[in-house]
Amino acid sequence: MAVFEDLKVDLTVVLGRSRMPLHILLRMGRGAVIELESTETDMVEILANDHPIARGQIVVTGNRISVEITELIRKAEVVREPGVTIGDGAVPLLDGLKDFA
Repeated sequence: MAVFEDLKVDLTVVLGRSRMPLHILLRMGRGAVIELESTETDMVEILANDHPIARGQIVVTGNRISVEITELIRKAEVVREPGVTIGDGAVPLLDGLKDFA
């Protein structure tokens, strides 16, 4: 377990994406709102060090926001099929955990 104490992983949850010209972004001030091309019911992407590892759903409980992991993405399937997006090659969470048993 001591090895894991020194392991550094940047986790990122991608809620949505948006495209806009740079000049519009530069004109935005503090508190500006950027519309995303997704809804609150869409799946989110979970990245570890900028690599897709899972998909999940946003869960709101009171004033807490969390992410529930629903699918793990197997690296071998993503590498084997060029052009695969985060949803392709995903497996249900429990199936993915069998590989670690």
